Amino acid sequence: MTEVQGSPSWVVIGDLVASRRSTDRIRTHERLVRVLTEVGEELAATGGVLVPLQVTAGDEFQGTFSSLGAALSATLRVRLGLLPDADARCGVGFGRVVVLQEQPRVEDGPGWWAARAAIERVEADADRSALQGLRTRYVVAPGTEPADAGPEGVVASDPAAVNAALITRDHLVSRLSPRSLSVLRGLLAGRTQKDLAGDLGITPSAVSQRVRSDGLAVLVAADELLGGLG
Repeated sequence: MTEVQGSPSWVVIGDLVASRRSTDRIRTHERLVRVLTEVGEELAATGGVLVPLQVTAGDEFQGTFSSLGAALSATLRVRLGLLPDADARCGVGFGRVVVLQEQPRVEDGPGWWAARAAIERVEADADRSALQGLRTRYVVAPGTEPADAGPEGVVASDPAAVNAALITRDHLVSRLSPRSLSVLRGLLAGRTQKDLAGDLGITPSAVSQRVRSDGLAVLVAADELLGGLG
């Protein structure tokens, strides 16, 4: 067995929500593969991707990242790529990871199990009506010490603080209309409100109003702050 790297990493394990109710599983699968590829290409320039997100079995996917910020950015972009027709939940785990087999890739270790525990917690929490919009959770592997730092000496961020931000982010995203989702995707891609107004065939003032009323600027700011986490 060999480690992915000498220090712990951030593992993302995700799956589709209620995929068994899909009327066209093949089309849903193809869309998931396309979204994972697009997110991987978008984040590749940041250098934060160790193992790109890819489908591992059925509707489940997995990837490994060199920073918590890159992992969290990926989870949001996967959701936005699938919504409103499909949705995904993700567990993010921090800890050491070992590769048991390369082809097909099989991983194990505290980081992998932390991500598994995180996604199971997401699914359980979402069964509560007050948290039904929750889609993301962050767990640090038990026994991970401050000395077990990530790349360049980065220590795992406090799970309580990160999860507080994720609960808020997921709640806001889950309430967005299809048009607001389109605006948010555009803003995260760096497009201006004027450009987005032209794309959607509405006035810039209508876009501005939507940005304010739906908290889209808050989501963009939160994404920037979370994306900067080591």
